[in-house]
Amino acid sequence: MKKMTDADLKRLLKRGVSEIINEEELIKMLRSGRPLRLKQGFDPSFTDIHMGHVVGLRKLRQFQELGHQVVLIVGDWTARIGDPSGRSATRPMLTAEEVKSNAQTYMEQFFRIVDKDKTEVRWQTAWFDKGVFGLEDIIRLTSKFTVAQFLAREDFARRYAAQHPIAITELLYPLMQGYDSVVVEADVEFGGTDQVFNCMVGRELQEMMGQKPQQVFLMPLLIGTDGVQKMSKSLGNYIGVTDPPNDMYGKAMRINDEMITPYLELLTDVADDEIMHFSARMAEGKINPMEVKKRLAHELVTGFHSKKAADEAAEHFQRVIQEKEAPEEIPALKVKVGLCASLSVELTRAGMAKSRSEARRLIEQGAVEINGKAVKEDISIEKVDGGSIIKVGKRRFLKVVRENSKL
Repeated sequence: MKKMTDADLKRLLKRGVSEIINEEELIKMLRSGRPLRLKQGFDPSFTDIHMGHVVGLRKLRQFQELGHQVVLIVGDWTARIGDPSGRSATRPMLTAEEVKSNAQTYMEQFFRIVDKDKTEVRWQTAWFDKGVFGLEDIIRLTSKFTVAQFLAREDFARRYAAQHPIAITELLYPLMQGYDSVVVEADVEFGGTDQVFNCMVGRELQEMMGQKPQQVFLMPLLIGTDGVQKMSKSLGNYIGVTDPPNDMYGKAMRINDEMITPYLELLTDVADDEIMHFSARMAEGKINPMEVKKRLAHELVTGFHSKKAADEAAEHFQRVIQEKEAPEEIPALKVKVGLCASLSVELTRAGMAKSRSEARRLIEQGAVEINGKAVKEDISIEKVDGGSIIKVGKRRFLKVVRENSKL
């Protein structure tokens, strides 16, 4: 264990932290010199991790650097139910195959941030699968809480008042997450501020079962690039940890000015004093927020790719976005002469859209340009001359190359 200084303690407990339950007890545990078991659970409901997840993972890494142990709970059971936190409707259950496939991608990206050698990975199926956790155990677990306790929870109360359905499985979710803490004997559980109810259930269950109750470490929810809702893949307002450098840089440059300081604080290692300096100068109008945003974007790309990639992304943004020039190297969109297909089909085939419906939506919104002019209808690709430059959104380009058909 590394000896913890006052500076270490301030960095751990103050920067980018919303609430700690109970902070005084946690400080005593940290000063004891005993390696703590830090529980972090994730439900592999989607395939990728974004910067919203990174907020908590960076804090876990800081604890690891002081010698503490991360216990990663892969919620391969709770993911099938779906976390009701902050939701206004029941989420469809995922299959075991979908969850396992998603988990593999999550794990690869998780260890880009957290030290794999200092992480203990536990899958929920080890204690919730058939033959291990039976009906008797479920009944015993549910007997420890009342329906009234759960309906007092904010999101359940809101849905109940609006007469929106609440599935029984959703009431089981906090119990299952809480039981994870009992199984792994967690000292501290990490989560976003929307996880306070679930984390407190774990704390209460541990005490009921004779364990020392875990401390709860709550991190702020990162607002997405839209500046309105929390970052989410389903809302499209995210910056992914595996985004290519140009995309990552460009997305960071799209955030609102008031989000610059929180992003610097939660996602980078820029010193507190420097962040305060930036914030004060922006408030006084002595520095253009665009310049600070460029620093943020450069820090993100450097952290997830390299300094070289960040320098190139910055140059690309300056030339292509700010000066509105096309990049020097543009991917070719090879089109067979005589084989008529719509623009939406070709954009989907080139990976510029996930589906034809998305491609058509981009076209209708004016987000697709051909030689600098917006296209408002899904035209035939036959109407597009060879050598034409197709621009999709602000940063993606294709050059039409015509080839003779062999048919």
